[in-house]
Amino acid sequence: MSEGGEFEPNDRLTDITLDQSIGRSTPDVEHERAVAIFDLLEQNNFKPVGEDVVHGPYHLKLAVIDGKLVFEIVTESGSEVAVHILSLGPFRRIVRDYFMICESYYEAIKTASTGQIETIDMARRGVHNDGSQTLQDRLEGKVMVDFDTARRLFTLVCVLHWKG
Repeated sequence: MSEGGEFEPNDRLTDITLDQSIGRSTPDVEHERAVAIFDLLEQNNFKPVGEDVVHGPYHLKLAVIDGKLVFEIVTESGSEVAVHILSLGPFRRIVRDYFMICESYYEAIKTASTGQIETIDMARRGVHNDGSQTLQDRLEGKVMVDFDTARRLFTLVCVLHWKG
């Protein structure tokens, strides 16, 4: 971040790789993962924290190892920047709630009124915001991201949990 508190143009992700530990899933889940990655790469602000952090852009490799989410950050040239390990525990309830609300939403759009659908969608966005804030909080002191990037990363975390 610059002194003015803004991200520099190279404070961003240009590639995301899912480690083999994530595993393959159904074609629908694979499609959702690809969309989540595309959306994240399309627009993001991402900067590792530290005095001697190498400048980006960055590549991010995500893995799930022993119930933990592993962020491996490297530069575009492949130089290691940092590895951060986050417990998935704080996300489990939020992800479960998010999936339940999404299921309700998809059922509602078949038969419910517009008002009911909008109410469920507002609840879905609220849970998504909670998850995004939790992720941003868990990354504090490790990686700086703006809220929109945290939202896109949380979407990817959700998709990683989705079995289809």
